[in-house]
Order: sequence, then structure tokens, then C-alpha cells
Amino acid sequence: MTEQLAEQGTERPAGQSAEQSVPAPADGTAAPTSPRRARRVLWAVARWTAAVVVCGGVGAGTAAGITALDRDDVPGLATGGDGRWEYPVLRLPALPVDRPRPFTEGNEGEVHHADLRELLLPAPAGATPDPTPDGGFTSTGAYLSLYGKEFRGELERTLADSTLRHVAARAWTMPDGTRTSVHLLRFGSVGHAEAYKDVAVQADAADGPKALPEGVEGLVMESFADDVEVPDTSLYAFREKKPYGPEQTRWAYIQAGDVLAVVTQTRPGEALLVPFQQTVTLQNQLLG
Repeated sequence: MTEQLAEQGTERPAGQSAEQSVPAPADGTAAPTSPRRARRVLWAVARWTAAVVVCGGVGAGTAAGITALDRDDVPGLATGGDGRWEYPVLRLPALPVDRPRPFTEGNEGEVHHADLRELLLPAPAGATPDPTPDGGFTSTGAYLSLYGKEFRGELERTLADSTLRHVAARAWTMPDGTRTSVHLLRFGSVGHAEAYKDVAVQADAADGPKALPEGVEGLVMESFADDVEVPDTSLYAFREKKPYGPEQTRWAYIQAGDVLAVVTQTRPGEALLVPFQQTVTLQNQLLG
């Protein structure tokens, strides 16, 4: 329609085409572009400009949408084909009235006021939940059973001297035999949580923790811990060193304010890195 209106405003002799309406110069130089051709070029440029603007707007809108996501919504990070598990969409639990989240203004003690059981990562799709524990509180002895017998006595004494309030736990098994357990230990203060991590567990020691999971004799520190950035939390991840027996164990500690999380995965053959990293990352986000 725009071309038709433009052409209607151009007068030329009857029988003369648009290309003939502008005579060629006598000196042999190239003839200037006809008005119609110039209009076509301008129209094409306008269309491409509009397309770029629209695409740019869509991209900006997508970026804004991603960056504007509510912190209460944590994605399940489910991507088919790369080994990740399909977790449900996660939401941070509701807080008691007038209680802030652990790393916000007004909560200098970095206290988790939410129900500790609601901060546990849920089992992914296809998992068989472990009836004990299954998202509830558990005993100190049940938590200590994660470790070799030679380490339990010292850890129990350390916990007795600390202000451990309670332990929440959940465990499940996937179809490939991978068993995951998540334990959340809440202490009376961030200082006691750090003391248990630093002294008893020694998660940040140069050679790794001395208290090893049941059946583990040597460890290697995982390098992905530096790639998982959740503000105000500390992450330490390890895997069982070769040679190991019929199964391998990976485990991680997450210290977030007054809570220390212990995530373990054991699988026949080799414990896979991708679901372990995904599980640790999501649990870290729930606590951060």
C-alpha cells in the first residue's frame, strides 16, 4: 500500500516505464537510482530496522523476565539427556510473621526461621523414597551412622558440646541404584555451626575432612564447588578416591548460617557427577 501511494504521486508520460522516467547522463556516467527503486531500498531498510528492534525488544524482555524471577522460585534444573534428574519446582517455605530470611537485613545472626523440614530438598521424579528418614526430624545417632564407626564417637562428643537443636533428613533411591541422603543440622548459632564444621568435620582443611562416610578410605576434593555460587553460604564437596569397592560415594557440606547440610550419594560402580552437582546446588539454593 505504501508503494502504491508513492507511485500515485509520481507523474510520467504515458507509455513510459518507471526506469525510463530518468534519462541517462550524456557523459556516460551511471544513471542515478530511480525514485521507485530508491523507495524499495528505503522500504527494505525500514523493514529490517523494525525486525531488529522487535528482536532486540524480545531479547531484552526475556532477559528482564529471567532476572526478575522471584527469589522464592527455584528451578528444578531438569534437562533431558545430560543426566540431570527431574526435580519439582521448588519454593522457599513461608516464614513466621515478622521473621526475616537468614541473610537479609535485620537477621544478623543468620538464623533460619523456617521449619527445617521444609528446607529439605524433595525427591526427584522416579525416586523411591526411603521411609526412614522421609522429610522429618531424625536422631543424632541416625545422622552419625553416615560415618565410619571410628569417627562417630568424636563427632557425637562434639555435637553434645554444641547447641545442636535438631536434625531433619530425607533419603531416596533412583532406578539406577543411586541412593541420596540429605541431613540438615540446625545449631543454636552460626558460631556453633561453623565450629562443628571447622573442628569436627574439618570440611575446609587442606587435605579434606578426617571424618569419612561409612566404607570410604580416601577422598578427592571436587572442583565444581567453586562454580556453584550461592551468596553467604560455604560449599565443600568430595568423592571417594580410587580404588574403591563395588560402589562409590560422593558427599558435600553446605554451611549456611546456623544450618549445616550434609548431602551424600552412593551408587554401584561410579557415583555420577551431574546428578550430584545438581542435588547439591539445589539444596544450597534452598538454604541461601
